[in-house]
Amino acid sequence: MWWAVAAVALGGVAVAVQAPINAALGRGLGAPVPAAAVSFAVGFLVLVAVSLVQGQGGAYLRLSQVPVWTLLGGFLGAWYVFVAVWGVASLGVVTLVAALVLGQMAAALVIDATGILGMAVREISPTRIAAAAMVLGGLVLSRL
Repeated sequence: MWWAVAAVALGGVAVAVQAPINAALGRGLGAPVPAAAVSFAVGFLVLVAVSLVQGQGGAYLRLSQVPVWTLLGGFLGAWYVFVAVWGVASLGVVTLVAALVLGQMAAALVIDATGILGMAVREISPTRIAAAAMVLGGLVLSRL
C-alpha cells in the first residue's frame, strides 16, 4: 500500500509543477483558457497513445454505453486546470496547492460520508477531520 501512496504523492508533485508550467504557457499564449485547452490536448494525446499501446483502444467504442453524467469528470478536470493556471500567478504555488488540496479534502469527506458517486461509505473520524483542519491551517499560514 505504501507504494500506492508514493505513486499518488508523485502525482501531487506533478500537479505542483504543472501549475507554473501551465501559467508560463498562459503567459506565452496571452490567456489562461487557451493554455488550459492546450494542456488538456497534450494530455489527451498522451493518454490515447498509452491506451493504444496497452491494447485498450477498444474501450473508446463503449463510450456510448456509459452514463452521460460520468463525462462531467472532464469538465471538472478542465476547471481544475483553469483555476490552477489562473490562480498560481496571484497565489503562488504553495497557496494554490494548499487551496486545491483543501477543496479536495472537503469534497472527499462528503463523498466518504455519503457514498455518493458509487463510492463505499467510510467513517469520518475525528482524525480525518483533524487532517483536513491541518490543511486549512497550512492554507491560512501560507497567506500570512
